[in-house]
Amino acid sequence: MKEKDENEEQKNEEEQKDLAETIEEPEAEEEISEKEVTKEEEGEEKVEEAVEAEEAEAEEMPAPVEEEEAKPPSKEEKIEEEEIVEERIYTIPLSKALIMPANKRAPRAMRMVRSFITKHMKLEARKEGEEEEEPKKLVISNEVNERVWSRGIEKPPRKIRVRAAKDKEGNVTVYLAEGD
Repeated sequence: MKEKDENEEQKNEEEQKDLAETIEEPEAEEEISEKEVTKEEEGEEKVEEAVEAEEAEAEEMPAPVEEEEAKPPSKEEKIEEEEIVEERIYTIPLSKALIMPANKRAPRAMRMVRSFITKHMKLEARKEGEEEEEPKKLVISNEVNERVWSRGIEKPPRKIRVRAAKDKEGNVTVYLAEGD
């Protein structure tokens, strides 16, 4: 047993020596880090000088006036830019779309919206003699399309409220009515 105790003591002594060596190694690292610290201090001084220079310039020059950044126009601003000539709110009945087979009802409802707006906003289809003129456009917004398709292809709504806006060129854009 004495031999085991002596072996354990020797191991402990060796471990302490190893620990002492590892403690001495960081001192060498500290010497290296002192060089790095001097470099860092030089860099910090340069940064401080640059900051002071910027502050001095800011004091000399008047504060810049904050200008609004150029943002892309929102939907409402685009509508105003189009110079709306005529705007109407319609309730379009879509109940006849239910006559169709179940898997064709929503497409039929969208065709009904298109034909209703064409008729009531006096958009006429191209005739043979009017090929030179640009045709009037009918644009149905994504919101209207999503409302018609909201319950799937088999169950479109019975009616839908829309806002139709005609611009000065005669193009019509259909939006969902604001209350809906």
